[in-house]
Amino acid sequence: MEKVELGLGLLSLGRTWGVRDVSPPTEPKALQLISLARSKGIRFFDTAPAYGKSEDRLGLALSSSASGFKEAIVATKAGEHWQDARETTFVDHSFDALCASLDRSLDRLGRVDILQIHKATEDVVCAPAVAKFLLYAESLGVREFGASVSSVAAAERAIDTGLFQWLQYPLNESNGSFAHLGGRLRKSNMKSIINRPFEMGKLATMGSERRIAAFRHLLHAGLPNGSVILSGTSSADHLIENIVNFESASVELDSFWNSGRDHTWLL
Repeated sequence: MEKVELGLGLLSLGRTWGVRDVSPPTEPKALQLISLARSKGIRFFDTAPAYGKSEDRLGLALSSSASGFKEAIVATKAGEHWQDARETTFVDHSFDALCASLDRSLDRLGRVDILQIHKATEDVVCAPAVAKFLLYAESLGVREFGASVSSVAAAERAIDTGLFQWLQYPLNESNGSFAHLGGRLRKSNMKSIINRPFEMGKLATMGSERRIAAFRHLLHAGLPNGSVILSGTSSADHLIENIVNFESASVELDSFWNSGRDHTWLL
């Protein structure tokens, strides 16, 4: 089985989100959650300007606990922008807007390890403005790039461009539209960032067995080595549960793959 890790998606730490429209936690609680995640071995943190206060809060955690976050991977995005006064977002993939977005992200976060094009469509991923922007980001020290997509056409076009090392997309038991991409990503030396593993929180409250099954489904989906599954929660209790459930699913699958027994039950 390929090595896949659990990361923390920070959307719910900065704005209202999810099937239940849960409001973000206070700043102290958000910082506590990020610190807890890091102490439990989470090293991949995924944020975006479109996530409201999320980048600011991750930036505070990074600056206040620098030594504990040296091994952390900071992933953010550009292309979808936050309007604080209206608490809503708008999309702008023009070169100037993308550059301004990255400049603000670097001010908030201090560093960006992986920069993704947010709301990337089939046309956007191969737009000259985006290619030019990636060169600008590279000049500022960003070394890895990705595309965050919601359609298979955009995903396949992003792979074909050769511009990206990462592809973020939704995958769960109810949405298998992207399940076939694992092989193509491996051939292109790309990795997956999986969002909505619990269907925007729908499966999160259905008990440990259900969450373990959801993780098992993803771990058996042929994701490239080094890929990440995002846990997107604002609750410390749920984060711990997700970590335990992810580890249980990983151990369970490793045991079966190494046993030589029939694995058809996993399909």
